[in-house]
Amino acid sequence: MLAAALSFRDLLNPEMVIHYGGLALLLAIIFAETGLFFGFFLPGDSLLFAAGLLCESKYLSTPVVILIPLLILAAVLGSTVGYGFGRWAKHYLERRKENFFYKKKYIEMTETFYQKYGMMAFVLGRFLPIVRTFVTILAGMSRIDFKKFWIYNLLGASAWIVTMVLAGYLLGNAFPGLIDHLEIIVVAMILVSAIPVITAFFRAQRKMLKEKMK
Repeated sequence: MLAAALSFRDLLNPEMVIHYGGLALLLAIIFAETGLFFGFFLPGDSLLFAAGLLCESKYLSTPVVILIPLLILAAVLGSTVGYGFGRWAKHYLERRKENFFYKKKYIEMTETFYQKYGMMAFVLGRFLPIVRTFVTILAGMSRIDFKKFWIYNLLGASAWIVTMVLAGYLLGNAFPGLIDHLEIIVVAMILVSAIPVITAFFRAQRKMLKEKMK
């Protein structure tokens, strides 16, 4: 009920998500961001960090040893759904008109990233907003072998979840006062995580421009 009452703006605020939605909404957002094409705008990195920082507290009572496996499961399941959606909706997405939730440049940027890193894109891409959403959909659209995809998907989800959650958990234990500055930390993380995405976007744009000039 409380989760349903959260506004769009609240969903972008990790502290609000955890405070009002608890574990259930946390898992739902990680699932959506890693597999549903409209979930790219959700705050995955900062949300995981905040979850590690706030876990085992009055805000999120779940122990970290339980929280991490649950989040990995949510991320893997979300990516698997994204892969299936990509296989099913390939022709639909290619013809779909662009809107806020879907732009062809997201697929093109992700495809450039995949061409550069191959299957490791499913590991490295977890740490990049937008890419981590669309790389799984691209895998389905490209008909990448599911077993190979699933292995790298699991590796990527585990590396991402463990790194972000443990970073928040360990720093929170070392510096308990960090909780009082969570909003500043979240803004800083969003800005830092946006840098590689912006860089990749301009590289993709430059590549497309060069191809048009040939």
